[in-house]
Parts: sequence; structure tokens; C-alpha cells
Amino acid sequence: MFATFRTIAVALGVTTIVSMAALTYAAEDAVVVPAIAADVPKAAGEAQVAVFAGGCFWGVQGVFQHVRGVTKAVSGYAGGEAKTARYESVGSGRTGHAESVQVTFDPAVVSYGELLQIFFSVVHDPTQLNRQGPDTGTQYRSEIFYTSEAQKKTAEAYIAQLNEAKVFSRPIVTRVDSLPGFYAAEAYHQDYLTENPRNPYIVYNDLPKVANLKKFFPEQYRGTPVLVKTASAQ
Repeated sequence: MFATFRTIAVALGVTTIVSMAALTYAAEDAVVVPAIAADVPKAAGEAQVAVFAGGCFWGVQGVFQHVRGVTKAVSGYAGGEAKTARYESVGSGRTGHAESVQVTFDPAVVSYGELLQIFFSVVHDPTQLNRQGPDTGTQYRSEIFYTSEAQKKTAEAYIAQLNEAKVFSRPIVTRVDSLPGFYAAEAYHQDYLTENPRNPYIVYNDLPKVANLKKFFPEQYRGTPVLVKTASAQ
């Protein structure tokens, strides 16, 4: 599996290793989905948090870091226990975790529904079960971890809306579950897309997603990403 090559490359600190599997796949084609019918209106208030899993967290983080209103996007692990929330363990696919991204956002600038629309349109393919592109395993599943009942109802209603409209040629397999806990990934995984733009995996699988965000969501796109390491240094 490509996850093995990716794990070895990261362990060795090599950013140019890529398997033939990664070159066989390119980023999933963007599917422009309709806006959510029952979104929560934008309004000033405290920062909110959403957690999304949609394959390798490098690309998921990279996309959300370019969304206006997102103040922080952290790569990490959700769905499993704290004691096994480590890259090498999660990569086995036996810990219950999904590679995820914790998105902190300003609800006056971007709504939860808009984040969901971006998630289903350009972040990943929600019809792939336990995989995304060259990456296979339950750790790469499509899942929304809600942090409130409002998020749960919104996500479930949106999935029902998209399935009814038959936006995708196959059923959406995205899970919607409560967030048991989120564990930030190792430092070398943070801001990976920005710091390794020439990594073939990033070039083939993730940079096209950022380009699609700019193309299909120009009002939500921000040219300068909000980085974890920059925020941590402040």
C-alpha cells in the first residue's frame, strides 16, 4: 500500500520519495456541489471548531488553510484513543483513528455549511470507502466529527440533500460521528503542503485541490495560508 511508502519517506525525513501508486493517481476531480439548503447564518460570535477526515491530512489541511475565515487548521487523529494517536500506529489501520484536520473558524466570515460544501467539493471524494486516491485503509476514511448537535444535524441534512440530488454517481459514504477526542499530529506533519510543494505526492494529489478551491470558491479563497507554525510563534 502507498501508506507504507509514505510512512517510510516521512520516517527518513525524505520529501521526494514517491511510489508508483502515487503517480498512478492524481487528485480527485472536483465536483461542484450545491450550497447547503439549511445553513446556519453567519454571525459574530466565538470561534468555532469543526473536524474533518478526508484522506491524507496533508491535503485536507492545505485546502482549509486557504479558506477565508479559518483561523487555524491542525492535522491530527480522531476516532481512536490518545495512547495510540501516533503516526506509525495510526498507519497500521488498527487503532480506529482517521487522519483528520481540526478547523477553527470565525462564524462571522465563513459558515459551517460553507466548510461542508468545500469539504465535499474539492477536499476529497466522499464516495470512496476507506480510501482516497493512492491511500487505502480505514485511517483514510471520509468522516465528519461533529462538536455540537447543530453540526450533527447540519452535516446529516447536507448529506441527505446531496444524495437526493444525485450529485455524485455513487452514494456518499461519509460517516457522521461525535468527536471523542482530537490529537494533534507530530510537528513534521503540520503545514506539510506549504513546506513541501515539490514533493511528488503533494504535486499530484494535493496542489490541484488548492487550485480547485481558488477556481470554484474564489470568494472563500485566501492566497496566503494560515499556518500552524506561524500561529504558534505568535
